[in-house]
Amino acid sequence: MSEAKDAGRFSCPNCSAGMEFDPAATSLKCAYCGTAVPVRREHASPEGVPEIPYDAHAALSRIADGALEVTCSTCGAVVQFSPPEVAGHCSFCAAKIVMQPKSANPLIAPQGVLPFRLTRQQASGTVGDWLRSRWFAPNGLKQVAKPDGLDGVYLPFWSFDARTETAYHGERGEYYYVEQTVTVMENGRPVQRIQRVRHTRWHPASGSVETLFDDLLSPATRSVDAKRLSSLEPWDLPELHAYEPGYLAGFKAQRYQVDLPDAFETAKQMMAPAIRANIHRDIGGDEQRIHRADTEYFDVTFRHLLLPVWIGSYRFQSKVYQITVNARTGEVQGDRPYSVVKIVLFVAAIVLAILILRAAS
Repeated sequence: MSEAKDAGRFSCPNCSAGMEFDPAATSLKCAYCGTAVPVRREHASPEGVPEIPYDAHAALSRIADGALEVTCSTCGAVVQFSPPEVAGHCSFCAAKIVMQPKSANPLIAPQGVLPFRLTRQQASGTVGDWLRSRWFAPNGLKQVAKPDGLDGVYLPFWSFDARTETAYHGERGEYYYVEQTVTVMENGRPVQRIQRVRHTRWHPASGSVETLFDDLLSPATRSVDAKRLSSLEPWDLPELHAYEPGYLAGFKAQRYQVDLPDAFETAKQMMAPAIRANIHRDIGGDEQRIHRADTEYFDVTFRHLLLPVWIGSYRFQSKVYQITVNARTGEVQGDRPYSVVKIVLFVAAIVLAILILRAAS
């Protein structure tokens, strides 16, 4: 079966074994004979990854003809994978997946993908460095730092471009100073001093501001905390490739959990601080008050993107902890439990050291 007809399995031209995308070689590579071939870029265009008008709601196509998907019964995450990759366990909550895989939902429609740059070994090294800087972490958490403790997963995002126009009404505050006699205590005695006291004079202000947004990322996953995803930024979006199934070979891809309209509402909330700051600048003065702001959105476009992360999940005392690595930059974000035993031993060591010092003095 040819690669075009079976995008889920890429056969080695030398030995016919399954090939996987190798971040180090930036190509498909056979784990058995080492043959490497470039990823077919059938959808590449001189314009890069095109923006789609929001109102168009373009028809979406499937990730790969041979892709399978499975739903985690514990956390609800849906991931796609292509044979010979297997589901095994959930990358997001570490639960074992026992459900039978089914054909992938055909409504997954990524326009662009950032291929993995960090290998599994490089990612495990960055996680190991991160863990060594975290005191009192349980020893079991070190399993995540091993190469087989990390899963390579493409997470879904919606990217938005937009132009906004906001009509506002508010007030501009301007400082002025008045000399006043005040009583202060000096050396225990009241003394009168003249001080300049600041006041604010307010004036009505109204107007309209335009704000431009480019590649505003709105997460389409609920399996990873949005603040953690934000901390993984920046992403080198200028290096986006047009979506090709070959980039997913050997990795999993999560199906989006946030639909496009809901993601745009989240994007509007993300735009609000920049719009507000723009209004403050337009009002001017020393202080600003905004009483009303009405925003309209124009020229809205979107892209469905897959961004690469190495993710490890760890269960400790019935709670799930995640560690995520930006597979482009190596940025590590995560949380970890505290080992009560290690803390007790550390405190005991300090107490013992104090007792020994006292006994010696």
